[in-house]
Parts: sequence; C-alpha cells; structure tokens
Amino acid sequence: MSLISTTGLAKSYGPNDIFSGISLTIPHGARTAIVGPNGIGKTTLLRILAGVETPSAGQMHHARSLSIGYLTQEANFESSHTLWDECLQAFAGLREQEAELARLETAMSDPDLAEEALSRYGRLQPEFERQGGYTYPTRIRQVLTGLGFDPGEHEISLQYLSGGQRTRALLARLLLSDPDLLILDEPTNHLDIEAVEWLEGYLSQWKGAALIVSHDRYFLDKVADHILEMSRAGMETYRGNYSAYVQQRIQRWDLRRQLFETEKERLEKELEYIRRNISGQRTLQAKGKLRRLSRQIEAIEKLGVEAVQGRSWSEISGEADIAVHSMSVDEATRRVRSLREPSGRPPALHLNLKV
Repeated sequence: MSLISTTGLAKSYGPNDIFSGISLTIPHGARTAIVGPNGIGKTTLLRILAGVETPSAGQMHHARSLSIGYLTQEANFESSHTLWDECLQAFAGLREQEAELARLETAMSDPDLAEEALSRYGRLQPEFERQGGYTYPTRIRQVLTGLGFDPGEHEISLQYLSGGQRTRALLARLLLSDPDLLILDEPTNHLDIEAVEWLEGYLSQWKGAALIVSHDRYFLDKVADHILEMSRAGMETYRGNYSAYVQQRIQRWDLRRQLFETEKERLEKELEYIRRNISGQRTLQAKGKLRRLSRQIEAIEKLGVEAVQGRSWSEISGEADIAVHSMSVDEATRRVRSLREPSGRPPALHLNLKV
C-alpha cells in the first residue's frame, strides 16, 4: 500500500486556479522528485500532501499512522531551545525510556524494590538499546556536523540563528525523527557543497520515503529514483533519476508527435474517402464514416490524440461531452487542419547546474 495516493487534486484561491487533475502515489521507500515550471504550484502541492493546506477538489489518502516530516523553504518555527535541545526533541520517547531505566537502576539498590525493578529493567533495556538509546547523542553530532554546524554552535539558542541556520536546524531534527515520509521543499537552498553531498549520502542509506522539490538537478540525480513532472495537464511519472527523466521526456515528446502526425494523416485520408463518395453510390457508408469521424475529431480537440487511442467510445464519452451530430465535410476538413501538436516542446525547468 502507498504512503500517500491522490486522485484529481485541484487547488484554487478564489477565482485563481493553481493546478488541477493531480493524481499520484508515493510508495514505501521511494525517492520521488517533483519538477515543473516555476509557478506551477509545486510548493502548494507539497503543503497539501503534508496536511498544511486542503485541496479545493479531488481525493487524498494517507496510510494509517503515517508520520511526515515537512521541511519548508524557510523555517519559521519559534522555539527558545538551543540547537542541541531542538534535536533532542526527535528522541522524546527514547529519553522517557532512558529516564525510566535510570529510575529502575536506583530502585534496584533498594532490597524491597530490587526484584520487581530488575525484572522490568530486563524487559525495557533491550528495546531501549535496539532503538538507539545509547547512540542518539552521537547521531545528533553526526547530523549537525553533516549539515554544516560547528560544535560551538550546538548550545546557541535558535532565536539567535539566521533564517538559513534555522532551516538547517529543522532539517536536522526531521532527519533524526525518522518519519515514514520526508517532504522536502528546496532542501539544498541553505547548504554548502559538502553539506549537500552529506545529505545525498544520508538519503541514499535512509529507509523511509522522500518527496522532494529542488532546482538542483545534480542533487536530484543522486537521490531521486522517480520523477513526477507537474504541468497544466496534470502529473506524469518517469522512472529513474533526473538524467533519465530528461532523456525520457524527449523520447515521449517525439513519440507523441509521431502519433499526432499519423492520426492526422489517417483523418485526412478518411475525409478524402468521404468527399469522393458522399454523393455517389456509397453515400450511406460515407455518411456513417462522417458521423464517426465527427465524434473522433471532437474527442481529439477536447482530450488530445493520446487520450483517445485504444479506448472504447463509452470510456471517451465518460470524460468529455461529445456531440452526436455529424459535421459537414467542409467543417470536418477545417477542424482537422486546425489540429495542433500537443503542448509544444517540454518546458524549460530552470534548474541549477552546480559544479
């Protein structure tokens, strides 16, 4: 079962439509990147998937007990904790166990309490160790160092850190929390090259899933195994990292152009047959072809060539309101000539080319 699945998500603010028709799934353990032109609504979509905003339409399902760690582009959380104490919040449950074990150790020195305390200690201690109870301070130091914090900054209050430092602090806490799904909006914005490389390595070893928006194509090359391209038409899935996605999107465009040209040529041949026979001995056959052709032209105009290929008429008519009347031969000819290739070349994504 997927961690998150959506069908037909849409978001509007008053009369302004941000996006629509977004259907996606986030599997367990996936490293998924969302790409698309600036202003397409990627950050808004992340906020919806994280539960910060609600969609205007569509359906969204979260797996039961799903835990999400959400990194915004600029962390705006307020906290009086030091950097170290903020990271300790990721281990609140573990530290409660630690305190209980310490209490039991004290109780074991009392002859009246020793037997019960020893029994309970024996049950709790292995689980505490399995969950990293003896290593979490080391994990905190490793993550903070990896994200570019010096040891001297560990005891600084978050109130005195810059916006970029607070964002890195939030990222550290999220990584240490081990959520089922990390949702990261431009996670490399405030990282130097060494920290980016460390994060790449961390995510490659991490067992949870990640959903990432980033303009750093080299970062996506290292961490992503699926790419979701977001456009006005919806969402399209590509397997592999960013480099694989670049190749696949060009290949898909070429295939769609070939399909369009082949289908348009077929329609023109059908029209030529109809034109020759509409008033002759085969007039009934020609008129039947014209009725079918009229529906096909309108379906292509509304849904596109690719959407109608290999589908029954009942499926097509369920997605679009198609008129049942026949066009005239002249109208059909004009509308076939007016058909255009789908959506042009793939849009430029303005991704960083860091070296």
